[in-house]
Amino acid sequence: MSFLVLLVIVWVEKLSPLRQRLQRDGVFLSELRRLQGHRLLGREPWLLLLVLVGVPAVVLGLLLWVLMPVAYGLLALPLHLLVLAYSLGRGDPKVALGPLRDAWRREDDTAALHVAERDMTVTAQQPNELPQQVQGWLLWRALGSFFSVVFWYSLLGPVAALAYRLLALVAEHAEQPGLRERAGQLLHALDWLPARLLAGSFALVGNFMAVTRYLLHELLHWPLSAAALVGRAGQLAADLEPLQTSTEAVAGLDALWALLQRAAVLWYAVLAVATLV
Repeated sequence: MSFLVLLVIVWVEKLSPLRQRLQRDGVFLSELRRLQGHRLLGREPWLLLLVLVGVPAVVLGLLLWVLMPVAYGLLALPLHLLVLAYSLGRGDPKVALGPLRDAWRREDDTAALHVAERDMTVTAQQPNELPQQVQGWLLWRALGSFFSVVFWYSLLGPVAALAYRLLALVAEHAEQPGLRERAGQLLHALDWLPARLLAGSFALVGNFMAVTRYLLHELLHWPLSAAALVGRAGQLAADLEPLQTSTEAVAGLDALWALLQRAAVLWYAVLAVATLV
């Protein structure tokens, strides 16, 4: 059933209006703000994380446990779809990159710097530094929005996918530094293996030798962030230069998007084989 859900979710992911209607975080973010002000929980970040992430995960697990024996698990299928669609990343990276691509096509470096900071919170001191940072942002968004979610769903089911998304929301929206730091630590642990699998996928669908040489040094480097790992591996796989002109930057985004699509096809092929075996 998991592979069927993953096939359907590709179609759902393309229908961004449907996905956006499912991805309503208002109730969760309201609880996040309320519990941060709680007299007891507000001083215990780990306990607060347990309540915010652990309780919804346990409730979902119990609901799935009740539904799985009913009608051969068919009643659980819609719940799998809803949870996985909710657990995907927010927004559409291609839409967010549209104004930046337009600025690069006009060779308006000032507008490109402004748009990148406004739409992606990516800042650069010099225009020639911006392409590499935006490319890293795209690869990081792909990991956190899709590949890590698919990995944990395939391995542990919808409970793990939901827990990953709730942790990401806490890390992004928490006001308390301690809570944000601990959520980030857990996300780093959850992204560690999917990031390396994605980087290995880049080697298989891109420049194998360049990515392999990089991974030989960084594969087991725990402190290295997932964003840095997939960012550098993706740029090496697509043969992108560190410094690029505006025209090269637009072509670089196209090359990275094609690289991500090939990596996604590879992941689905591996999952299909694993399902059959």
